[in-house]
Amino acid sequence: MICYIAIIEGFAMSLLSQKHLQNEEDAYKWVEARIWPNGAQCPHCFEQKRVSKMEGKATRFGLYKCYACRKQFRVTVGTIFEKSHVPLYLWLQAFYLIAGSKKGISANQLHRTLGVTLKTAWFMGHRIREAMRIGSLTHPMGGEGKVVEADETFYGRTSTHPKGRKTKFDKAMHKNVIFALVERGGSVRSYHVSGATVAEVIPIINANVKRETAMMTDSAKLYKFQLSQFASHDRIYHGKKEYVRYVPEGPTIHSNTVENYFSVFKRGMRGTYQHCKEKHLHRYLAEFDFRYNNRVALGIDDETRASKMIKGAQGRRLTYRKAGSARAE
Repeated sequence: MICYIAIIEGFAMSLLSQKHLQNEEDAYKWVEARIWPNGAQCPHCFEQKRVSKMEGKATRFGLYKCYACRKQFRVTVGTIFEKSHVPLYLWLQAFYLIAGSKKGISANQLHRTLGVTLKTAWFMGHRIREAMRIGSLTHPMGGEGKVVEADETFYGRTSTHPKGRKTKFDKAMHKNVIFALVERGGSVRSYHVSGATVAEVIPIINANVKRETAMMTDSAKLYKFQLSQFASHDRIYHGKKEYVRYVPEGPTIHSNTVENYFSVFKRGMRGTYQHCKEKHLHRYLAEFDFRYNNRVALGIDDETRASKMIKGAQGRRLTYRKAGSARAE
């Protein structure tokens, strides 16, 4: 069980003991303040002025009516919480647990901690990962004086060859390929690609990195002669036992930052989740990307991270059928 401690009025208490994590009405108020910072807005017609909260003993808490389209709604409509039978405060507890777990938290752990069924915990986890997806990116990484590291790794299925029989390409066979871009001191963007090839990787780099950026990669052939459009491109030769190269002027040459990201991702997937089907891999990547991009080193604590995750829940609807569908492009 993960423990979160906060200091409130001079007393130490668990973050999971806060009112909005224990009471349904407080949970709705907390979510409304983050999804509707400027007041309630109709999710059907996006009207904001002609909206009023419905009162009365027989009225469900948090119910609003839009007098433009004549429809009723709550803050959960149009979010990952829509039509969920799980109380909202339990949803928020799950958000806090996932936000504060560096290597993730399994569906089995959520099931035991929250007291919901394993099937519900699994679905909640995928809905929350959907809220952590950053979606389409309009701002490229890097810039003048910035360094972006690029690398690929293999994860997942093992070789089908009998034990003791290894092939030249055994490492990559039957594996999922993950490509990542990491800006030093900044953010990460990872992708599940069909292969570690020029056709798959180079277009991603060109679309996500500014041309004024200093690029750094390992000695893989797919990067050779492909990144001349950037300010510089330095390669590190792991095959020659080279891991860091110091130069008199300019940034230190290495790909350790992106490799550290892969290390955390793999430890989380193998130690916490243990198994992941290929069609779900993009959501797990979104989870680890989000935590890395909102880490403590950037001044973001667990409370702030959970709040940002809640904002990402808006405008996203993930059904159980869709959660089990093919991977996102």
